[in-house]
Amino acid sequence: MTTAPAQPTVTSASSPAAETSAATSPGDFPERFLTGLIDQAAADRKHIILPECDDPRVLTAAARITDRDFCELTILGERAAITALAVEHDIALDLDRVRTLDLHADEHQELRDELAAGYYAARKHKGISEAEAAERVSAPAYAATMLVELGHADGFVSGARHTTAETIRPALEVIGTRDGVASVSSVFLMLFGHGALVFGDCAVNPQPGPEQLAEIAAESAATARSFGLEPKVAMLSYATGTSGTGDAVDAVSEATAAVRRAHPDLPVVGPIQYDAAVHPDIAAQKLPGDEVAGRANVLIFPSLEAGNITYKAVQQSSGAVAVGPVLQGLAKAVNDLSRGCTVEDIVTTVAVTAVQAQHAAD
Repeated sequence: MTTAPAQPTVTSASSPAAETSAATSPGDFPERFLTGLIDQAAADRKHIILPECDDPRVLTAAARITDRDFCELTILGERAAITALAVEHDIALDLDRVRTLDLHADEHQELRDELAAGYYAARKHKGISEAEAAERVSAPAYAATMLVELGHADGFVSGARHTTAETIRPALEVIGTRDGVASVSSVFLMLFGHGALVFGDCAVNPQPGPEQLAEIAAESAATARSFGLEPKVAMLSYATGTSGTGDAVDAVSEATAAVRRAHPDLPVVGPIQYDAAVHPDIAAQKLPGDEVAGRANVLIFPSLEAGNITYKAVQQSSGAVAVGPVLQGLAKAVNDLSRGCTVEDIVTTVAVTAVQAQHAAD
């Protein structure tokens, strides 16, 4: 695992996901964070669904998750086919310790009917028929969604073979957002040698307006807290304070004001440029005396384009470990994988989902 050079402005977490000791090198933060994340998940084991049984990476990840034993796991699919794929790719998957669920089997007709009835109840106002509902829940992502919605599991992770839309759409149709949250958004946890930054939204909302930007900031701060980071939020722009003008700057100013109104105890600064947000010396020149400037650890980008470009640029140029996208705003724990994900990406995302499920149950 490659870590970044020392980052003096990065804030380390203080939860179990980031505990350190005198014998641990400060440059080992990503490994310590990810180890702590597994420990956090294991402290209150949740039940996570993996609906993509036809991908060797998913089965390999399932084997590693089983070895680490930090959550209950169910793989959707026919047991014999899963066994055959594991043997073909020499995957040491202990199916005595991992649940499999073949919803097409006759023995699960009653459960299949329950999922279809639940989906029909949730979507009949959209004109869907009972037959269409039954067909819809035969798709893995929809089946996983209904299993979570009806309480048979606590969360699911998909996307190794499906698009983001195919993962998120069923969750939006059935699970929906938490009370008081208007839309789903996302963050990446950027792990450097000496700490973490939270980048949002880099994956879901292309052009958020001021109110949505404010909500993304609040949700990102809550996500940061759930993983042991005490949030200090920077609303990013191409100008700092009153140094620039334009509609884009005005939108960030409006969003910052909305965050302060809704969450007066949340430290936030904006509009602010990236360098002034994370570097104390630059902040002292551009925005002296501000409590967040130069110390921000939750960075909110004005558009998906800006966020996605930046997280990839930072990841590739610094060697930071990017965990995500972590979805936020849904009423239950659902997360999306990149189709280019690695086995460790899947393991980490399952751990993230398990921790989110702990907080959803609070």
